[in-house]
Formats: sequence, structure tokens, C-alpha cells
Amino acid sequence: MRLAAQIAPASQTGLSPNHGGVFRAPARDVGSRMKISRRKTRQIRVGKVPVGGDAPIVVQSMCNTDTRDVGATLAQISRLAEAGCELVRLAVLDQRAVKALQAIAGESPIPVIADIHFDHRLALGSLAAGVDGLRLNPGNIGGERAVGRVVRAAAERRVPIRIGVNSGSLDKDLLSRYGGPTPEAMVESALRQIRLLESLSFHEIKISLKSSHVLDMVAAYRILAAKVDYPLHLGVTEAGTLVSGTVKSALGIGILLAEGIGDTVRVSLTSDPTDEVRVAYEILRALKLRERGIEVISCPTCGRCEIDLIGLAQAVESRLLKVKTPLRVAIMGCVVNGPGEAKDADVGIAGGRGQGILFRKGEVIDKVREEELMPRLLKEISLLLGEKV
Repeated sequence: MRLAAQIAPASQTGLSPNHGGVFRAPARDVGSRMKISRRKTRQIRVGKVPVGGDAPIVVQSMCNTDTRDVGATLAQISRLAEAGCELVRLAVLDQRAVKALQAIAGESPIPVIADIHFDHRLALGSLAAGVDGLRLNPGNIGGERAVGRVVRAAAERRVPIRIGVNSGSLDKDLLSRYGGPTPEAMVESALRQIRLLESLSFHEIKISLKSSHVLDMVAAYRILAAKVDYPLHLGVTEAGTLVSGTVKSALGIGILLAEGIGDTVRVSLTSDPTDEVRVAYEILRALKLRERGIEVISCPTCGRCEIDLIGLAQAVESRLLKVKTPLRVAIMGCVVNGPGEAKDADVGIAGGRGQGILFRKGEVIDKVREEELMPRLLKEISLLLGEKV
């Protein structure tokens, strides 16, 4: 693995606001740790959101509503934005969806990207409707003349285009040349489309190289990252349901981010789209790239546990989903080892038979009856945040 990282002291402390009310991960005084050096890319803007360059890694998702249903789509976009989503993609199936885009783009709290296949007229209509970005495969929307029309319209509106390469839809000549949807074939497909847009003097480009095979996806992005300086959108396509999709996405996206590759991410799950956003932030948090909301630290339980720790941890996490400020909260099942094992948590509880303790930064500040553990913890968190949770 080519890790573009170095060992450096964690010298910064505190919270630093990013755009959209989200925060960079605060460094903690724990000595030396790996510091990720991000690949330098040119910067584009999707609406008001900067992508690439020195901008924070952007979290994206996609609505699973029918775009033609304006009310349902706007409601889902609002839920995604509340969860921390910063860009949202919508499937544009026909001219009815194009017509709906005008109302959606005008009301959406976050930039809207139109997902286009096979018909360049849908792209032109989406641009006229006011979308902030296009996701398309230039090779399947009607030939070079059609691509030229879309590119000129996008350039006039300063709307970027994401070239979306998918291992399942490569050109037949590439499949024949490379013997299948290999990483090299995916990269060649991307370069072919990049050259087409560049020949039209268009450079507001973002690229994705998605595969359902994690190692192929990683290899493809590594190859392309060495060839171009455009921002890259990371994702494992068709990753699966909540558990399996989270594992695949954490590996594929996480490996690349640790190497400094990637400017936007989407965790593709067969689940509620808000789950995609939560998982994306957990990946970024684990790598100390961005931090948003509550991080729950909890032990896996063992024979010493004498409380319903699983239920308690799930209840606390559910209660705190809407909190945006970064905070580490420990929920431990052993009063003997709990505070020590979670001493870097901002606040936490550890339970025993009939009672437990409340602690901050590993220091016990109160003894609590078992039934009061969660209420007392929530009260302490409210005091720390300066808001009721």
C-alpha cells in the first residue's frame, strides 16, 4: 500500500468550523500519530460547495425518491442535509423529472446534481432548470455533437461535470482489449472521456471510478490519481446492505483516503440514504479528516457486564443523532475499568449492578443509580454543549 502519510505530532486542539456547520476533527494531545497528506487537486465548485484543493472532503448522497415527486424528494433532501449531507444527486429519467428539477433546485438546502444517462436533452434541460452539477457518462449520451452541446451549456452556467465510470458499463472495445472490467480498463475509459471534455476546453471536471469489487476500485483510483489532477469522487458501487455495504465502503474509501486520494465520498448502501451520510462521517472521523456529531465509545460487553449495555448504548446514540458538535461519549459496562479504558472521552458512564458512575476525561464526578445513568449522562452532555439534547 502506498501511504501518502507521515508521522507528525498532534499539535492542534479545539474545534475549527468548516463550511455547512460541520467541523474538522480536533487533534488530541496523544503524542505522535499518522498524519494524512492529501493529494493536491484543482478546485471546482458545485454550487457554493468547494471540491478539491484545500477544501474539506465533501459528503454526498443520492435520493431514492422519484424525482418527479417534488414534495417527497425535497423532504428527503431536507433529512439528508440535517444529517450532514453536502451534495445530493437525483436520477433524471425523463422530461417530467427535468420539469420537477426546477422546483427542487430552487428549494433544496444543498446543491443538486442531476444524474443523466443516454439522452443529452435531459442534461440540457437539467442545466436550464438550475442544477449545480451533472453526473454523466459522455460516451453514452448521443455522440460528440451532443456532448459538445452539453459542455457548452455547462460552461456558460459554470456547472461542473462528474465523469462517472462504472465497471459494469464499460465500452465493448475496452472490455475486449483488457479482458474484462479491469482497473486499467476503467482508467482508460475515464481518460477517453476526459480527453473529449478537454478537447472542448472544459476543465470543471470531477471523476469517479466505481466497482463493486473493493480491490479493483482501489487500484483504479490509484492509477488515475497518478495521471490527472482533477478531484476524485470515491465510492464502492452496489456495496450492499447496511452491514456488508458499510464494511466494503469503509475499506475501499478508507484505504484511498489514508493515501491522500479523494475529494468527495458517497457510501452506497441498500438502506435509508441518511445511513450513507452517517457512515461517511464515521469513515472520515476514524481517519481524523473530519468530525461531526457524537462519537460513541462502548465496550463489546463480556461476562463482567451486569447492565443492558447494548440497549443503553443504542438508546444514547439514537437520542444524540441530531447533535452536530463533535463530542466523544463513552458507555462502558464495567465500573472498574470503564473510566480508564475511555479516559480520552469527553464524558461517559460505566454501569455495575444497580448503580454506576459518571466521569469526564477519566475522572469520576458522580455516582448514579442504574436507572438514572442515561438521564444523568444526557444532562451532562447538555451542560457541555450548552444546549438541551
